[in-house]
Formats: sequence, C-alpha cells, structure tokens
Amino acid sequence: MTTLTIAASALPARTKHRFLIKPHPLAVALTAAACALLTALPAQATDLLHAWQAAQTHDPQWLAAQAAHGSAQPLRQQAKALWRPSLGLSASAGRGYGETQMQGAQFSAPGMGTNNGVDFGTSVTHGNATQIALQASQPLYNPERRAQQQQLNASADIGDLQWQAARQAAMLRTAQQYLDLAVAHEALRVLEQQLAAINRTLAEAQERFDLGAAPITAVHEARAQQAQLQAQHLAAQTTLDVQRRQLHDTTGLPAADLAPHLPVTIAPLGQALAWWQEHAAAHNFSIRLQQRAVEAAQAEASKHRASAAPKLDLVAQAQQQRLSGRGDFGRHARNKDTQALVGVQLTVPLYTGGYRSAKADETQAQAQAAQAQLAATQTLVAQQVHAAWLGEQTGVQQVRALEAALQASAARQEATRIGQATGERTVLDVLHADNDHAATTLALAQARSRLLLAQLQLAQLAGTLDEAALQQANQAFAQAPKP
Repeated sequence: MTTLTIAASALPARTKHRFLIKPHPLAVALTAAACALLTALPAQATDLLHAWQAAQTHDPQWLAAQAAHGSAQPLRQQAKALWRPSLGLSASAGRGYGETQMQGAQFSAPGMGTNNGVDFGTSVTHGNATQIALQASQPLYNPERRAQQQQLNASADIGDLQWQAARQAAMLRTAQQYLDLAVAHEALRVLEQQLAAINRTLAEAQERFDLGAAPITAVHEARAQQAQLQAQHLAAQTTLDVQRRQLHDTTGLPAADLAPHLPVTIAPLGQALAWWQEHAAAHNFSIRLQQRAVEAAQAEASKHRASAAPKLDLVAQAQQQRLSGRGDFGRHARNKDTQALVGVQLTVPLYTGGYRSAKADETQAQAQAAQAQLAATQTLVAQQVHAAWLGEQTGVQQVRALEAALQASAARQEATRIGQATGERTVLDVLHADNDHAATTLALAQARSRLLLAQLQLAQLAGTLDEAALQQANQAFAQAPKP
C-alpha cells in the first residue's frame, strides 16, 4: 500500500469573522486550480469487480499465464498415448544392385528327382529397387513407460495449478492497485481541502495584520504551511498519476474513468489461526505446486530405474522388397522378398556403459531436493499465513482506534477554531489541529485498505480467493458517486 504523509486538514472554518477578507491572488489561483481538478474527476467511480473483469482480458501477466496453460492438456494426451498402439509405414524407391550366390544346396522337383550339391545364383546389376513395410506395436508391459506417464500427468497438474495460482495473483494484484489508487485519490482530496482552508487562513491573517489586529508571525506561519502543502500536493498528484497508470495498464480501462471507492465497513473474518493454517496446508497453490513437483521428480527417478527392466510388446510386421532389372544371367531378372510377423517382442537392456545407473542417481538426488523444497514451502506458507492473520487482527483494532481518533480530532479541531475566534488559540494552534485531523483522515483510509488487502491475502494463502471472495470484499466499499 502507498503511504502518504500530509500536514494539515481541509475542513472549512466555522468561525464568523468580523473583518472583510480580501483573498490573496495566489490563494485565488490555487483554489481555482483545486476546483478545476475536482471537476475533472469522473462522475462514475470504478467498481472492484468491474476492474477485475477488465483485467481478465487485458492484464499482460494474466494473459501470459493463460497462454502457458494451453500446454497442460496436451501433456495429458501424451500420457494416454503412451499405452495406445503405434502404427508406422515406410516406403522407399531407387536404383539398386543385388547379387546372391548359393552353393551346396539340395534341389528337388517333380519328375526330376533330388539333386545335392546344387549351386544357385541371382544377379541384378542395373535394377529398380522398391521397399515397403508396415509395422504395428502395442505395449503390454513397460515400467519405464508407466513412470513416464506419471511424470506427464504430474507436469499437466503443475500447469493447471500454475494457471490457478496466476489467476489468484492477478486478482490480488488488481485489488492492490485498485486500493492504492483509491488511497492516492483520498490523499489528493484531503490536500486540496487543506489548500483551500490554508488559503482562507492566510487571507484572514493578512487582513488582520493589515488592520493591526494580529501579529506578522501569524502571516508567516500560514505562508509556511501553504508552501509545504503545495509541495505535498505536487507529490500527491505524481503518486496519483503513477497509480492510475498502473491500474490502467492492468485493466485497460480509460484513465479518466478510474476513480476507485474507499473501503468503509469491513467485517472481521472471525476464523482462528488454526483454521487458516489447516486450509492453507491443504489448498495453498504454492504447496500443491511443490507437491506435484515432488511427484514429477519421483516419476523421473522411477523412469530411469525402470529403464533396466524388461519390456514386452505385441507386434505385427509386414514388408516386401523388390529388385528388378538387367543382370548377369538375363535381361529380365527380378528378386522379390515378402515377410510377415504377428507375435510378442521381449526387450531386455543389458549394458549402457554406466549411463543408466548414473542418470538414476542424478534423478534420485533431484527427487530428494524437491522433497526438501516442499518442506521449506510448507514452512514459508505457514509463516505467511501467521503474518497475514496477525495483520488482519491488528488491522481490525487499528481501524477501530483510528475511527475513534478521527471523531476526537474533529472535536478538537472545532474547539480550537472556536478558541481562535475568542482569542484563546493562535493560528498555529489551528494549523496543528488541522494537521492532526487530516493525518487521521488519511491514516484511517490507509488502515481500512490494508485490512481489506490482508483479508484477500489470507484468502489467497488458503487457496480460496475467487470471484465470490471479491464480491464479498466489494461490499466493503463506498457507493459510487452519482453523476
């Protein structure tokens, strides 16, 4: 949250003066500028849900996460395809040469008897060669492929969880930018009211001094306060422009339409710390992501250990080779070979030069590192939940204390102004009272914003931040001003 420090209040003075006040030219110019800026503000404030709906189609980080999420489903399809049949067709054609010689063979034919020691020879020295083969395979038993399937499914789960975590992060980022801009608007509004009040005070002090009814120190004090407020006003305007640009970049909404509400009434969450810790341990996306990372690392280690296991596949093959052309034994020579097979194929890896065992050791160490990272993530999330819960509890008490302080500072401000009118208080006393009231006004707005953000952070840590949570948070804001 952006914190702005201001020096004086902006409440109109209630004291009736007996002198004719002639406004200072600089005061007139500053008042006109403040009125013009207030007039330029949009008539319809932006709703938090409206901002989130716009961010879903414009936030660059969220759009990048959505694009990355497209790889999750293909990973699951790859995992299923590992156990489906595979079918391949290969064909080739070209110029070929072939020669075979056979000696000591036995030959038999009807009417020719049987002859031993027969020689056979074929020759195709200039021929056309073609080959076609069709192969099909169905895995039956393959531990390595089973581990690979588990790894792909874990990777797909990681993609889904990253997408959901990115969605929650986008919600929280939009809400924080929304609240930062709302506080920046409030800071500028209070400063503009202070400038208007100090301008009136300066004109009154100058008039009293001219009439001899007040010392020159009152004029100097008012002018010093005016200069300080002018500097703070410039800084507040810069902060407002920066916050407006950030929310504009996230939502794509026109900058002129960005006038967020401020939280007004925020109900405490009420759940105990143990409830939040339990829900975070079960549903926090950082923990769930790391759990899937452990599963993927363990599957990778299992895959390399299983690479030494036997594999059994159901196979079917059919192929034919032809070579025809001119040879040594005739001008129309032709060789043709046709084969077909249906059965099972057993593959047993024997030796890979030590690569398999080294890779298995490496992936086992990576699985242990992932397990250690999971424990560290669980500890970190538990600490974050504790801090956010304490922030929510403290925020409730702080808001209540500041609400009481605002009422007290308003009463003190009014009493001080009455005291000035009766001569019991000085201009400096009035300025101090205005300072306290303005600072308390802005501190209350900041405390309410921090409290609401702490509640949204708790929901994110517990894995429950969604549009329903945003809808509930939206009820804490002031109603939009009427056009």
